[in-house]
Amino acid sequence: MKFTIQHTSKESNARTGLIETAHGTIATPVFMPVGTQATVKGIYREQLHSDLLAKIILGNTYHLYLRPGTDIIKQAGGLHKFIGWENAMLTDSGGFQVYSLSENRKLKEEGAEFKSHIDGSKHFFTPENVMDIQRAIGADIIMAFDECAPYPCDYEYAKNSMELTHRWLTRCITRFDNTEPLYGYPQTLFPIVQGSTYIDLRKRSAEFVASCEREGNAIGGVSVGEPTEKMYEITETVCAILPKDKPRYLMGVGKPENILEGIAMGVDMFDCVMPTRNGRNGTVFTTQGIINLKNTKWKDDFTPLDPLLTPEYSKAYIKHLCMAQEMLFAMVASLQNLRLYMWLVETAREKIKDNTFESWKRQILPILTSRL
Repeated sequence: MKFTIQHTSKESNARTGLIETAHGTIATPVFMPVGTQATVKGIYREQLHSDLLAKIILGNTYHLYLRPGTDIIKQAGGLHKFIGWENAMLTDSGGFQVYSLSENRKLKEEGAEFKSHIDGSKHFFTPENVMDIQRAIGADIIMAFDECAPYPCDYEYAKNSMELTHRWLTRCITRFDNTEPLYGYPQTLFPIVQGSTYIDLRKRSAEFVASCEREGNAIGGVSVGEPTEKMYEITETVCAILPKDKPRYLMGVGKPENILEGIAMGVDMFDCVMPTRNGRNGTVFTTQGIINLKNTKWKDDFTPLDPLLTPEYSKAYIKHLCMAQEMLFAMVASLQNLRLYMWLVETAREKIKDNTFESWKRQILPILTSRL
């Protein structure tokens, strides 16, 4: 993988760049649609290609390991061929999903024992077999296995969790460097910074991750319930330590305003389930503000759902589909939300290039966050 910075903002740490992978070049800042179980929910592959122009999507090791399983993926020739995806792909290591199963998992030095949310069967993830699983899945960028500390947690827990993540990272790197990709193209391993909301731990973790000298780095353990101001403080602190010449990935973030603030701090990559999850639950992000389609006020509003991005459907029609629980509702709402997120990072790239990013951000934020 190769990362090249193209433009830098004169007023902030925002920058544009290019990430070159075996499956194409990705312009940054980039938002990665989340395809947890080998599909971006409600979105056709053709829409990802031609409508959203997605150059990279995200899959999840935990879910893909359980279903369909690595044997099926390997028989298909890797996840790219299994789903017919020609562009780049990133896989989350499953650490966050194991974290979310706190009542059904046990952490040990060796790894994490957990019960499947599907059938209750027991499984064990180690840094080594998570590298092997991600080799079998075949994503271009794979993540180190980490522990995501819960929020809130006390300092001692956060410290022990961070140190465990660092030990696991060392093992991930050893396994990764001693194995080969399975499908004839290179893969890249990103370490993950942890440390909960404790800034001194975040600094230590960022310094350790930076010392590993991988091709890119990630910031994990945010957007798990902590105040937004704390998330921004963590991001700014860590970005100041992670190498400037390598892409920075803020995991699981977030709302449109979080993405814009992250870009201003020097983040290059984002992912979040929010566009599709909120969409199918009735919340639509538009270039005019946030719409709750469950509100009665939209039943006779025949103006476009979004005049810029989705002019082909009216608010009244999509509200009707929502109330009737038609499948098309979830598909259109999810597509609109992803269009908004992709438009957001594309516009951000343009504004950084012409040195108007900060003024545009100040102008657009009140609009994007307003509830219509």
